[in-house]
Amino acid sequence: MEPTTGLPRAEFAFPGPLRDRLVTAVLDGSKTSTTGLVADYEHEGEALPRVGERSVVVDSGDRPVAVIEVTDVRVVPLSDVDFAHVVDEGEGDASVAEWRANHESFWHGPEMREAMDDPEFTVDDSTLAVLQRFRLVADLREG
Repeated sequence: MEPTTGLPRAEFAFPGPLRDRLVTAVLDGSKTSTTGLVADYEHEGEALPRVGERSVVVDSGDRPVAVIEVTDVRVVPLSDVDFAHVVDEGEGDASVAEWRANHESFWHGPEMREAMDDPEFTVDDSTLAVLQRFRLVADLREG
């Protein structure tokens, strides 16, 4: 049986350059955490991640490239995101403020607003974030 059979998909950002950078960071081990929004999970009708769950990371071409396993989940207001989480996201942000600005740019962008079916979607300090830590279980790339 394939190692990915029956596993849910893990999609970082939307297909394109950002997803490509994030997937590369997962594969090279520099990205071991990610941030979602409770509102997004609720909008999609998805349960929050749970420790021990595995998922298949897909690249911008929708190809499975890795399997990851959740090692920790915290739900906190955006104002409580800590620098350790920021560093472990592996995106190069030098401060929580820089991380927040970059993430708000994504969350307030047209793709996210379309995905949320809300052209005015915004986040603020009280928005609940899902801080997820994970480990790379398998690199599925050939060679």
